[in-house]
Amino acid sequence: MAYSYEPHYFEDFVEGKEFESVGRTVTEADFMMHSALSGDWTELHTNSEYAEDTQFGQRIAHGPMTFVQSTGFVYRSGIVERTAIAFLGMNYMDLPNPVFIGDTLSQTMVVSEQKDLSSRDDAGLVTIEVHMTKQDGTTVLEGDMKFLIKTKAGEE
Repeated sequence: MAYSYEPHYFEDFVEGKEFESVGRTVTEADFMMHSALSGDWTELHTNSEYAEDTQFGQRIAHGPMTFVQSTGFVYRSGIVERTAIAFLGMNYMDLPNPVFIGDTLSQTMVVSEQKDLSSRDDAGLVTIEVHMTKQDGTTVLEGDMKFLIKTKAGEE
């Protein structure tokens, strides 16, 4: 089921609040566009004959491509639309299982931290724990994402 949320300001991000993304199926075009943009044409991602003889038996998505899909789910959900000032990084990210062409991905997002910044009154730090799975429930990415988010007062 697809979900769309209103943009959230810093004050709206309450620790424990959960969001759910839409689903998205990974395509051949995704693999090629990522390779072209990143310059990573590693055979495990781009050569079907080579990949058949690996432990995976087929091509797998680039790890960074899986991460990019995850950030896309956060932005596509609408929760940081026009309120995110910056993506500040991650404290951790794990990619425990491969993503294949044809997998349908989705993710849950839970606010794990909302922190006032003494250096700013127009924004605060919001950390969101992400858990991405594919259609069979297998976890393909876990991590947290840190955002600088506008305050309502900063919008005035």
